[in-house]
Amino acid sequence: MTAVHQDTPRLGLRANVAQFSLLVGVNALVGGMLGQERTVVPLLATEVFGVPGYTAALTFIVAFGLAKAATNYVAGTLSDRFGRKPVLVAGWLVALPVPFLLIWAPSWGWVVFANVLLGISQGLTWSTTVVMKIDLVGPARRGLAMGLNEAAGYAAVALTALATGYLAAAHGLRPAPFYLGIAFAGLGLGISTLFVRETREHARLEARSHVARADGRHDHLGDHLGNGEVFVQTSFKEPALSSASQAGLVNNLNDGLAWGLFPVLFLSAGLSIERIGLLAAIYPLVWGVGQLVTGGLSDRWGRKWLIATGMGVQALGLAIMATAEGFGWWATAAVLLGAGTAMVYPTLLAAIGDVAHPAWRARAVGTYRLWRDGGFAVGAVLAGILADLYGVRTAIGTVAALTALSGVVVAVRMYETRHDPAHPVPTGDPR
Repeated sequence: MTAVHQDTPRLGLRANVAQFSLLVGVNALVGGMLGQERTVVPLLATEVFGVPGYTAALTFIVAFGLAKAATNYVAGTLSDRFGRKPVLVAGWLVALPVPFLLIWAPSWGWVVFANVLLGISQGLTWSTTVVMKIDLVGPARRGLAMGLNEAAGYAAVALTALATGYLAAAHGLRPAPFYLGIAFAGLGLGISTLFVRETREHARLEARSHVARADGRHDHLGDHLGNGEVFVQTSFKEPALSSASQAGLVNNLNDGLAWGLFPVLFLSAGLSIERIGLLAAIYPLVWGVGQLVTGGLSDRWGRKWLIATGMGVQALGLAIMATAEGFGWWATAAVLLGAGTAMVYPTLLAAIGDVAHPAWRARAVGTYRLWRDGGFAVGAVLAGILADLYGVRTAIGTVAALTALSGVVVAVRMYETRHDPAHPVPTGDPR
């Protein structure tokens, strides 16, 4: 009798604190796999392989973004069909060869291939940790859950970018910085296989107890949407879902630009690798730590205006990065870019969770992340072409303008998605 009680799923952060905390740690390892590249790989392109032109040098981000975007979409469907844990474990298996490929790559093409594998791995692992946390906490603390998840991931990105910068300065661009990736992949696979538990039953429990919004918004979508319907609603039709999808794409468009071009800009200004690593870490560190605050704030203040304002703050940071000169100004710009992204990132995921019915929420998250991480590829191509034609600063300034425009779209089109489950539509209400 006791065993049955222990295996019965319960919703809420307190009821699932052990598994939730474990998944926070797993996502930190996922972020570390990405962070091993933030400082070093753009410099490998120019300093080791002599890749000509910005567009060609950013092919590794295009490969990563396309692979991750496509895998995000598949991950949602797979996790609904087979469960969350098998998808998570599969993602770590794909990650295992990545640091070895980066260490031993004899040509730039091998680095691009490693980033295809990294994108697939990130799509499977990061998407699944997001869905699993949403499963566990239920509707009341969704913003906080996403803040903790994304904070762990991007704080790890930042700290690993900083660490690899110092390792590269002390021991060279290869192989020392990528030893961290080997450790992260091994730990992630072991913890996910041995200790993480399946959460799909938590989503089914929430679906059985789902209540409609008091204002009747979006509940007409129902709980039996097919894959194509989920894609269309999330991408284009449903105002909040589609507004979140375009904002996510633009957010990662500017992140792809930051990943690929900022280290090159700083190197051209004569900064040392240690200082480049520090600047590369400031932006995701502020982003990561900031989400510890902004995720919970969105549960109290709402989603819409945090997203719209955050896009504006990002645009300001990019504008300063494009026009200013020197470490101090660039550090200020990185702080603003990180703060704006912290306002946006967990809040967009929480908004998707607000709108999507638990029965098709994993697929909606996958579709949103398809668009969001497609922004890496769009950003790398756009930034590379503009940088080759007009220079790095023009590329950054153009992306700043696009980011501001995205915030306007959210302000005009998106409705507030946070709702109070304590005030459902009464039984028999025609809404």
